[in-house]
Amino acid sequence: MKLSEFFVTGEPLIYAGMVAIVLVTCAIVFLLTYFKRWGWLWREWLTTVDHKKIGIMYILSALAMLFRGGVDALMMRVQLAFPDLNFLNSQHYNEIFTTHGTVMIIFMAMPFLIGLMNIVVPLQIGARDFAFPYVNALSFWSFFFGALLFNISFVIGGSPDAGWTSYTPLAGAALSPGPGQNFYLLGLQLSGIGTLATGINLMVTILKMRAPGMKLFQMPIFTWSTLVTCFIIIFAFPILTVALALMTIDRIFGAQFFTLTGEGMPMLWANLFWMWGHPEVYIVILPAFGIFSEIIATFANKRLFGYKAMVWSMILIAGLSFLVWVHHFFTMGAGAFVNSVFSVSTMLIAVPTGVKIFNWLGTLYKSKIQFTTPMLWSLAFIPSFVIGGVTGVMLGMAAADYQFHNSYFLIAHFHYVLIAGTVFACFAGLEYWYPKMFGHKLNQKLGKLSFWLFVIGFHITFFPQYFLGLDGMPRRLFDTAPEWFTLNFISTIGAFGMGAGFALFVLNIYYSYKTSPREKTGDSWDGRTLEWATPTPIPHYNFATQPTVKELDAFHDMKKRGETTYDESKLKPIHMPNYSGQPFIMMGLLFFSSFALVFEWIILSAVFLVAVLVMMGIHSFDYDDGYHVEVEDIKRTERQLRGLNDEHTGS
Repeated sequence: MKLSEFFVTGEPLIYAGMVAIVLVTCAIVFLLTYFKRWGWLWREWLTTVDHKKIGIMYILSALAMLFRGGVDALMMRVQLAFPDLNFLNSQHYNEIFTTHGTVMIIFMAMPFLIGLMNIVVPLQIGARDFAFPYVNALSFWSFFFGALLFNISFVIGGSPDAGWTSYTPLAGAALSPGPGQNFYLLGLQLSGIGTLATGINLMVTILKMRAPGMKLFQMPIFTWSTLVTCFIIIFAFPILTVALALMTIDRIFGAQFFTLTGEGMPMLWANLFWMWGHPEVYIVILPAFGIFSEIIATFANKRLFGYKAMVWSMILIAGLSFLVWVHHFFTMGAGAFVNSVFSVSTMLIAVPTGVKIFNWLGTLYKSKIQFTTPMLWSLAFIPSFVIGGVTGVMLGMAAADYQFHNSYFLIAHFHYVLIAGTVFACFAGLEYWYPKMFGHKLNQKLGKLSFWLFVIGFHITFFPQYFLGLDGMPRRLFDTAPEWFTLNFISTIGAFGMGAGFALFVLNIYYSYKTSPREKTGDSWDGRTLEWATPTPIPHYNFATQPTVKELDAFHDMKKRGETTYDESKLKPIHMPNYSGQPFIMMGLLFFSSFALVFEWIILSAVFLVAVLVMMGIHSFDYDDGYHVEVEDIKRTERQLRGLNDEHTGS
């Protein structure tokens, strides 16, 4: 292979990207070397099995992916701002369109939410870590190297260009030759391993490691939303795993699963993809519902209205999410009966989703609302998501969908659901739990300004797209016609408003680090759940003594009774797992195996895969039993963090 075929050439924007990558990499290497932080990076982060640090790494990676996906979006909006602009040619536009969708769903939304789950869920249930801390580290590095593999495609080999759904036969070897589509298949496969493992890990953690006395219907609503999401992950992700494997075998080894010439079925891919893809929508929406519920209850200073109805509606959504996938291709010719069945199931799923809106409104009713930044994100979510939901019901009507489906009306609906639902929740959750992670709040004035820029920009961007769709503008169009100019131009202005809001959010992180007062207690917002019962910064063992839960909103209940989770008279040595470099190394080897397979270097790929299997074998004989934190060490840590004197004996 020639070097010119290995690296992407001929595009000024990609050359600029290459220069940026080299400069940022050199800057990171220089800073780590100058401040002698290589050892610290390895000991504290690359080898960690601490769920809190893993959660922070998920969120930092997701923020980087939000930047990447956002830049892709802005480039598309610039191209569509004026007719015949030629800012991007059709090939480059298709690549950016493909990577934008894939990055935002797979490498931004999911890891951001999984990062929040990592940090918060063990704390909310009174646990000291995940059930399988080593597997949790493996899951993160699986996601990280999968994202890395996918993202290097735009400078090495070329990006995939068959759309984020990668429909066959367009995504097959005949119509999409070269390594681009292989990057998509193997990047998603590698990160999907981690997502599935996380789903199993979190489910076991929640079911088996809750604090004494915490029944299922006394769990915080975010923990419930996580549990239901894990159920969806465990049943949906194997479908994607199989679909990706079949297409990989098609492309690299010449099979014919999705090609008519070999008696395969192109529509098989669409069915498998959306059998995973529609539950995936709820994988990124249900945790968002949990986040908003926690925030609204906290800042309305009330117990969540209709807690049990909220839980059962989430369970119902999880079940129905597997029964609606055909509404993504009503136009495929399945017939009136099939379309009618899936149209009705789509309508049904709107019912438990609508129940939640009344839960939130009932919680807000006659409450004294505190308009903090996390609460503003939560309040903005409700009407925005309702618009997305109502237009979703319109799309769920099979007859009407023939008109709406391949138009910008669908684009507007999709973004109203996923940005108002998921992205608002990511910002809200990060603002809300930020003091727990980093020991200080984000600046509220800058946070609110960032919020208004982003939310106003969001509506200016996507609301006009409903009218573009109704006016007949097709989606997946790399150029626009003069009659659609005005609305497209307005939409592009809104997109830059969202970009400004995100930039201000990032600036706020730096500004707050420099200027915000440090947290004196662990209870930053007068919280209701157990994560606020730990001191800040959180000790690596989370709870010195495991709390006993007597009712819902356990910490709020404890505060009313004048209790804390700390009792020195009950201290015992705490067992904790050792850090390990194996997950990082193992997933790094799997990354190189996948990279070799992208270019169809079969023997080299097999060598790295054997190395991974050898590491698995070595680990199976690794009887590392961890270590114990002794009572004196716990006392010293807790007294220092809680500001207690030596006479303190607990509550």
